[in-house]
Amino acid sequence: MMFSREIVKVRGPTRIFIGGVHGKEGLTTINLIKQLKDDDVEDGKLLLYNCPESKYLSTLDPIYYQFPMGKKILKIINTYKPTIYVELHCYKPESYLKLIDLDRKKRVGVPPLIELAHGVLISSVAPYLRTKVFKRDDVCITLEMPCRPTKKSARIYLDVMKAIAGSNNRRELEDKLKINYPSQVKTAQRYAAEFFGEYPAF
Repeated sequence: MMFSREIVKVRGPTRIFIGGVHGKEGLTTINLIKQLKDDDVEDGKLLLYNCPESKYLSTLDPIYYQFPMGKKILKIINTYKPTIYVELHCYKPESYLKLIDLDRKKRVGVPPLIELAHGVLISSVAPYLRTKVFKRDDVCITLEMPCRPTKKSARIYLDVMKAIAGSNNRRELEDKLKINYPSQVKTAQRYAAEFFGEYPAF
């Protein structure tokens, strides 16, 4: 389901949230994207996009960015040049264990996602985007929730979205996340150091 909106305040960072980048995920993510309000952004810009249904191709595969949806995402990024970028995803129940599998790096080439609570998962974006498209100091986050979220899952997901929307940089965001998820932030930092080397957690 296609949706777009811009929240523009005074000078500050440009943030982009994109939901539903493959398959039918947009049917779920649109419900959360539409709940973000002007008051969630103190300064800068927040650009919200929810993509229409498309063929499911893994964003972990660089080939994804040669297909229409991948090209569209690259165009959005190159046009607005965000310093904070968030991909909003959802997953089916049978995918949960695969996403958090500690051997995921051996299996598919990237670290496991980290559970914040109630099935809400967080990680960096796909390596191609992180290292080829964004700068080292940009904030790049993948946020996942069940495609049929419970009220608690949806609330946590939305709270994290709001925390990101209201942050100007990585330090502000990490300080906010550490309040409720200190061990998860440490784990994300460790995964980033092991996988990306000099790159930060998100």
